[in-house]
Amino acid sequence: MLPQNFDPDAAAGEASGIYGLPFTPEDSRVVIVPVPFEATTSYGGGTSNGPKAVFEASKQVDLFDHETGRPYAAGIAMLDVPKDVLRWNREAKRLAHAKRDAAAKVNEYGDRVNAWVYEQTRALLDANKLAVILGGDHSVPFGAIRAYAERHPGLGILHLDAHADLRDAYEGFTWSHASIFHNVMTKIDGVGRLVQVGVRDLGQAERDMIAASNGRITTFYDADLATRKEEGVPFATIADEIVAALPHDVYLSWDIDGLDPTLCPGTGTPVPGGLSWNEAIGLLRAIVRAKKHIVGLDLCEVSPGETEWDANVGARLLYKMIGFALLTS
Repeated sequence: MLPQNFDPDAAAGEASGIYGLPFTPEDSRVVIVPVPFEATTSYGGGTSNGPKAVFEASKQVDLFDHETGRPYAAGIAMLDVPKDVLRWNREAKRLAHAKRDAAAKVNEYGDRVNAWVYEQTRALLDANKLAVILGGDHSVPFGAIRAYAERHPGLGILHLDAHADLRDAYEGFTWSHASIFHNVMTKIDGVGRLVQVGVRDLGQAERDMIAASNGRITTFYDADLATRKEEGVPFATIADEIVAALPHDVYLSWDIDGLDPTLCPGTGTPVPGGLSWNEAIGLLRAIVRAKKHIVGLDLCEVSPGETEWDANVGARLLYKMIGFALLTS
């Protein structure tokens, strides 16, 4: 519950929580779990610094939102950045980059992260919280998706990304950021559908996995979206078609590189193309129009880069995602 003297239009205090809020995890409806892990990053790095950077940038976000109203009033808090995960990240990165034949040991650290995220998420769901995972690279939400799929059998995932992330143990790493949805779709029975948007980089084996899925994986390729927009199809129509492919219960798993890289130049694997800011938010609007339920979410691959821009965009995107999730609950 908000303190009576809290002014949502005032500047954030130095000791305030995420978004300048006065909440603790115990009195918040929304609890953000930071997961600073990026051991298998295959190009640029820095996503392990994402949670801290987003936390700092969030204090510049105005709390009233024109579309979702006052999401902050439900209570939003972020757990402390976990020291164990930071240590696992350092040790696993050292192994991954210095000794490629140590993949088995790196995979063990991935097992630890998955178990930790799963336990954190399950405990928050038991307490009737909206658990939000903030990466870190895109390998980190596996445990959260497992916990959400247990609560919502037949769960649909709306996956925004430049990459399909369907590679099998990329570079020998079972829990690679490039393998997250291969793992989800082969290891988590409760996931009903995976709907991917913005994909513009993928391998032949990934394309074959999509084709062999009998519709369980539906991919809206970035080039196809661009072609339809060039032909005059409104993006709202496209967004409605994307959302129609999802079941009622939806989990958002968004890699920030699904956006146009001018919005996230510091991210680890930027690719030309992608969705504009308003198109990404348009997907959330379409979920509301379809009267579907956002049950959980993650945001990954935010890397601070050389400026605060990536973290600024990440903090604002996360706030929008949370706002729309609360709107559909």
